Amino acid sequence: MAEVSVEINGRKFRMACEDGQEEHLEGLASRFNIHVERFKGSFGEIGDNRLTVMGGIAVLDELVEAERKIEELKREIEQVRADSQAVSDESVALEARFAKKLAETARKIEAVATVIDETAQGNEAGT
Repeated sequence: MAEVSVEINGRKFRMACEDGQEEHLEGLASRFNIHVERFKGSFGEIGDNRLTVMGGIAVLDELVEAERKIEELKREIEQVRADSQAVSDESVALEARFAKKLAETARKIEAVATVIDETAQGNEAGT
């Protein structure tokens, strides 16, 4: 278990984390400290506890907004998938109709070719 020293509101805190997570923890603490310092700059010295609570709430607000955006993106992805499936289904149906029309056309061409062949054979036999 690794240990990291982070600074929040000018105070050092020693924290434990999993090995390899030190840099991540330091980054999180730094981001949290930005919120605390911003509130400190806006409201002045209003007490460590209050600054910490306000910073925590600000971070949670960002988290909730990110979760909302993720859910919105998930809905959009599902809509794109549904639209894609509809287009795919329509394509299959269109291909089937095309194949049916092509087969009908081929039968008609063969029927015309047969009539032409029979007519040509009849003309040869009559001459």
